[in-house]
Amino acid sequence: MTDTQKPPHKPVPAWANLLIDYGPVLVFFLSYRLWRPANAGHNPVAEVLAVTKGTMAFIIATIAALPASKWLRGRVAPMLWITTVLVCGFGGLTIWTQNPVFIRHKPTAVYLLFAAVLGWGWWRGRPMLKYLLEAAFEGLSDAGWAKLSRNWAVFFMFLAGLNEVFANPAWFSFDQWLRYKLLVFLPLSFLFTFANLPMLMRHGLGKAAEGEAMGEAPHE
Repeated sequence: MTDTQKPPHKPVPAWANLLIDYGPVLVFFLSYRLWRPANAGHNPVAEVLAVTKGTMAFIIATIAALPASKWLRGRVAPMLWITTVLVCGFGGLTIWTQNPVFIRHKPTAVYLLFAAVLGWGWWRGRPMLKYLLEAAFEGLSDAGWAKLSRNWAVFFMFLAGLNEVFANPAWFSFDQWLRYKLLVFLPLSFLFTFANLPMLMRHGLGKAAEGEAMGEAPHE
């Protein structure tokens, strides 16, 4: 192996990818629900306390995903580093100010950042998604990576707008927003990833890499 070559990526089972990418969001939801009393809707103090504790658990789980990724995948992708920094930043502001508005709008910031990076890369002819994921989908051509980057840039912009709708406290409570994170955003991401598979296959994605392409979808 030369100095410029990277070590081969470790084959990762689907459950491990799901644990790394979506485990922190599930921890956030379960922790918030655990600490949220039944009368939280009529008790603002209890609601804020549940949000704060859930956010703390979210930050801890997100940081824990870094060594888990290194152990299971053999690497920590730049996208995971960026997401962790933003979770810690917006989560820290939520805890410090006792105001859930910051953690509500954190996904919007992540989506817009990634949409800008991917869109800029596509415009300049650079498939930035390949570098953000540090993925090497077997057989996928540069044209395939470029189209995938473009598609995710557009989809991230859509998700940013959708999150702003659900994050509006005049329309949805914190509990409702968090529920929709699991019931709307995650299924949409899985469906979008699956919808891109035919295009990826046309651009050379190997059959053996299908699972990797599904398991290492971009996320916030």
